[in-house]
Amino acid sequence: MELKLPPVIVFFVFGLLMFLLNKFLPFGFFDFFGRLVLVKVLAGMAVGILTISIVQFFRTKTTVDPGKPSKTTQLVTNGLYKFSRNPMYLGMLLMLLAWGLKLGNAFNVLLASGFVFYMNRFQIIPEEKILGNKFGKEYARYVTKTRRWF
Repeated sequence: MELKLPPVIVFFVFGLLMFLLNKFLPFGFFDFFGRLVLVKVLAGMAVGILTISIVQFFRTKTTVDPGKPSKTTQLVTNGLYKFSRNPMYLGMLLMLLAWGLKLGNAFNVLLASGFVFYMNRFQIIPEEKILGNKFGKEYARYVTKTRRWF
């Protein structure tokens, strides 16, 4: 697999980069009415999506280890996975967006998009190849019905 770092580590690295960008970039600050409320809404959605998607994996008794998608025993296509093929990564993205909003630096959007690029290139596409080989037509049908992120 092309996976270089576990997704949780990637998430924390991008969060740290957002913090550093906010601390050392002297411009880019923004504020608007309801910004902190939006931070809480996005963070709440992120926690909810992450929790539900992980519980779905445990209920189907398949692995949540993104480093070993070949150990997947069953394709999860119901619940949140009916709307997104990667709700765990979507939850991480929403948390990064909430963090970027809390910090209030507009340039953090670029780092959030960098997270999406990295995850697509080094995690999701390699996972999709493995799952396609393992589950064949069932996975191909799922891919045509369900979007990668949302």
